[in-house]
Amino acid sequence: MKTVDSYDFEGKRALVRVDFNVPLNDALEITDDSRITAALPTIKKILSDGGSVVLMSHLGRPKNGPENKYSLKHLISHLEKLTGAYIEFSNDCISSNAIQKSNNLAPNTIHLLENIRFHYQETEGDKSFAKKLAQHGDIYVNDAFGSAHRAHASTAIVAQYFDDKCFGYLMAKEVANAKKLMSNPERPFTAIVGGAKVSDKILIIENLLNIADHIIIGGGMAYTFSVARGGTIGDSLFEADRVEKCAEILAKATEKGVHIHLPADNVCADSFSNDANQQLCASGEIPDGWMGLDIGEKAIAAFSDVLLNSKTILWNGPMGVFEMDAFAKGTFAIADTLANLNGITIIGGGDSVAAVEKAGLADKMSHISTGGGASLELLEGKVLPGVAALDDK
Repeated sequence: MKTVDSYDFEGKRALVRVDFNVPLNDALEITDDSRITAALPTIKKILSDGGSVVLMSHLGRPKNGPENKYSLKHLISHLEKLTGAYIEFSNDCISSNAIQKSNNLAPNTIHLLENIRFHYQETEGDKSFAKKLAQHGDIYVNDAFGSAHRAHASTAIVAQYFDDKCFGYLMAKEVANAKKLMSNPERPFTAIVGGAKVSDKILIIENLLNIADHIIIGGGMAYTFSVARGGTIGDSLFEADRVEKCAEILAKATEKGVHIHLPADNVCADSFSNDANQQLCASGEIPDGWMGLDIGEKAIAAFSDVLLNSKTILWNGPMGVFEMDAFAKGTFAIADTLANLNGITIIGGGDSVAAVEKAGLADKMSHISTGGGASLELLEGKVLPGVAALDDK
């Protein structure tokens, strides 16, 4: 696949799709700039070549056109500090003034376009809208992995209007990691799949049955699997309409020689509260009136043993309600195990990323994916529109 390293941008205008969908507080100040800093290597490469950069991104989910709280103008001062460059800004992404500003952009300068979702045509993948966006640049660069699963105008359609197009560093790294993980991982390969609902992760688990050696299942979804094995789960989270599917998955795993690991025990509570009474229950033996909210000590030990004997680990989804301190131990224990093993550790999915960051162990992981929904769809084996648009086959 072509990346920004495939081009010399001297004298060229690069139209770069970035993911600057950052959180803002009530004062409209950035509270987490990680999505901006992730795009800096691509931006700086283009500028260092002597090229100019036109940035387009969305921010939030505006409903009916422009809304001040979703304006990218709130990012300008911080972006100037990070890049060391003056930022030109246009308050509309396809106006004639904005396009003219891009056409006259001097080398080593940046032009930030206003929120592309202020136009409904963006999310509809409108071709005429994409064609107007294409007038901003000579080369199209997609570095917005977090939006790569959307068939939007700026991610999947605009590339049609460029002969020269490529991945930014962030996109290239995400795609390369995913391809290696799903086609040729170092073995043993263990996938940790957690979270609340089986229904959210069925496609991932079914795809992993063709790839993984071990699949560890935790979080609320483990209780539906427990029922499929004939266990009792009290008042734990449970999807009755997915029990049969869980039984099928367990049977398929046996046929394929994939080892599925469910928690040996659970930390249970008498209410969904940080201050609830607790007791430790064996897997499949949770009494009425109690609900499982975390994995127990035996589960932590068993899961850690599998992980310490693995060469590649994918983690998608927490082991319990880690947002509550009383039920965060299992998730943090898994994060600690991953931080201290000799192998490749890939963290995919918003909650897993939040967990390793909350545990202060993010810098100990091999790779942390920046795209929640995009990561999930890659793990399900789907082709992402934003990636397919840059496929040079």
